[in-house]
Amino acid sequence: MSRSARVIWDDALTSYNFGPSHPLAPVRVELTMALARALGVLDKVEMAGCVPASDAELSMVHDPGYIEAVKRVSVSGAPDLACGLGTPDNPAFKGVHEASALIAGASLAAARSVWEGTAEHAVNVAGGLHHAMSATASGFCVYNDPALAIAWLLRQGAGRIAYVDVDVHHGDGVQAAFFDDPRVLTISLHESPRTLFPGTGFPEETGAEGTAVNVALPAETGDAGWLRAFHAVVPPLLHEFRPEILVTQHGCDSHALDPLANLMLSVDGQRAAYAALHRLAHETAGGRWIATGGGGYELVQVVPRAWTHLIAELAGHPVDPDTPTSQSWRQFVRERTGETPPLTMTDGRNPEFRDLSGGYDPADPIDRAIMATRHAVFPLHGLDPMP
Repeated sequence: MSRSARVIWDDALTSYNFGPSHPLAPVRVELTMALARALGVLDKVEMAGCVPASDAELSMVHDPGYIEAVKRVSVSGAPDLACGLGTPDNPAFKGVHEASALIAGASLAAARSVWEGTAEHAVNVAGGLHHAMSATASGFCVYNDPALAIAWLLRQGAGRIAYVDVDVHHGDGVQAAFFDDPRVLTISLHESPRTLFPGTGFPEETGAEGTAVNVALPAETGDAGWLRAFHAVVPPLLHEFRPEILVTQHGCDSHALDPLANLMLSVDGQRAAYAALHRLAHETAGGRWIATGGGGYELVQVVPRAWTHLIAELAGHPVDPDTPTSQSWRQFVRERTGETPPLTMTDGRNPEFRDLSGGYDPADPIDRAIMATRHAVFPLHGLDPMP
């Protein structure tokens, strides 16, 4: 399906580093790019660099006073709790502004590539920092690169943009940035805020004209339930909204091995979600697709394989799940992390699901979550909430 795909990358993107004990370790993107290169995935895409977002670009989403505060922390390395830097989630470090602005610039480069037509699809695996708010850092996120990409596209004249967030955590920062803007449809599938940070993302949060959509899934939801929820909510809304561009965030912390959350997806289920979003980009947005990374804290077993599948899907050359990881990559993993690498690109799961059109079970907590979302927003889009 892909006519062209571009990966935005600069080795300096790994400078977004909160320290050796922080869960958001930059080695995860380093290992991703190494695996994608070893499997020949990067040979199927165009590689492009990026520059840091300017202050003017950052101010499309962030308060100027906040940007200045981040810059001061960046020089001194001293905490500034008023702007959210210096907490366990967001430690202060020298160079934090430059590192964060470069990630933002990478997502802006992806947006520019798709808007100007130099690439049909573009991805920034180092991005997806969806918790950052207009005036504070939050949840490992300093500048909100997906929101900045969307804001930039709106300034270029885009009239309808859809954002789909499959991170295990609610995409609260992106939702907040566009909560009252009917030009932007935000859809987030996440673990219930009753059991996970940031405590938002209930189905009743519907935004302007129902353009904030939240699917809050119970802990321990696996591939079948997650994919059932995705297909019950996302395709009908995207087909009705008809975005000009699809922006997606691909946090892979929904995996069963992730240490910070409680969903139970496999790499195979995540790969199925990427393929579904690729199809939807072509069916609803003329093929214009901008993707980012996001959360993901199982640094060796999950993130590199998940995002290599993502890049391959964007390229239109999906990796067969049974493909072995390369011997050279496994050696690199051992040298870089001391851990035992995965041997293949699959968890050995078959991500099948039952479509909601076959009926729903009101006693099933996943079906209740699905129907809560459909009842909250489908009528606002002229859609029947019943299967």
